[in-house]
Amino acid sequence: MGGYKDPHTLSAVKAVTWRILATTTTILIVFAFTGKLALSAGVGAVEVTVKLILYYLHERFWLSVVRGRLFSRQSSL
Repeated sequence: MGGYKDPHTLSAVKAVTWRILATTTTILIVFAFTGKLALSAGVGAVEVTVKLILYYLHERFWLSVVRGRLFSRQSSL
C-alpha cells in the first residue's frame, strides 16, 4: 500500500489557510504592542508580500542545490 497522498488542491488550500493564519497572528501581535490597527494591517501586508517573495527565492535556491547534486553524481558515474 502506497499510503495516503494529499491531492494538489488540498495542499494549496492548506498553504493559503496557513498564510492567512500566520499573517493574522502577525497583525494581532503588532496591534497588541502598538494599539494601532492601521499600522498592524500595514505590517501584515508587508509581511505577507515579503514572505511570499522569500519563500519563492528559498524554493529556487533549493532546486538549484538539488540539481547541482544530481548533475555532480551523474558526471562521476
